[in-house]
Amino acid sequence: MKLFGVIGYPIKHSLSPDMFNAVFKRLKLDAVYLKLEVKPENLKEALIGAKALGFVGLNVTIPFKERVLQFVKARGVAEKIKAVNTVKLEEMEGYNTDAYGVLKSLEEHDVDFSSRFLIIGAGGAARAAVFSLVERGSEVYVTNRTEERGEKLAKEAGCHFVKMGEVERMRFDVLINATPLGMVGMERALPVKEDVIKRASVVFDMVYNPAETLFIKKAKEFGKEVIYGYEMLLYQAYEAFKIWNGFYPPLEVMKEALLKKLGFYPE
Repeated sequence: MKLFGVIGYPIKHSLSPDMFNAVFKRLKLDAVYLKLEVKPENLKEALIGAKALGFVGLNVTIPFKERVLQFVKARGVAEKIKAVNTVKLEEMEGYNTDAYGVLKSLEEHDVDFSSRFLIIGAGGAARAAVFSLVERGSEVYVTNRTEERGEKLAKEAGCHFVKMGEVERMRFDVLINATPLGMVGMERALPVKEDVIKRASVVFDMVYNPAETLFIKKAKEFGKEVIYGYEMLLYQAYEAFKIWNGFYPPLEVMKEALLKKLGFYPE
């Protein structure tokens, strides 16, 4: 049996096992995908242990997307982004499929990449969005509660940093929440003030559980185009499957399992 999993802390919120196990079942593959909660101080041991146990691949989520680079060799866009969410354990190679997930989600909604984007956050998911959009020639701004971290990301990516307090005086076409704010178990609050949402055209929340966050609900209330976090989750998983197995899985099977678990059926 092939073993796969996702590591993070906490990990209860993850819906990745539902997607992958549904695909394994449909394709009649002898494989299983597990949630693996790893305490931050045990990251190295967890990777070595998973490899020793015969795991083929791991997904990596909060708070390990940047730290895992200490133990794996970055490949592809992960080298530039300096964040990894997919690991091939036999080779100890790290990939970033969040970047694919971000761009694919935006493309599916026909978002103009020449728009002015505001990325809220400066962690691994934010890095994937920022570097991908800068590469596309977009006008990208980063804001973050910890200014030093946000400024560092903007400088590395060659885009703009804007302080949280200054965001409300500006206008952005696309807002992307790359923080865990609004996630199950986290504070239920908006990442930016309502006036910022009112001036935008598209609102994209990377939080996928719950599917309809306060940010998404408010955007819909104001008549904005919304991109759900589950869309990015779906596409990054689709790409991760390809990296591990050499072929793409049936996307609709993954999507159906994901929406069923969320109990959410978009209009």
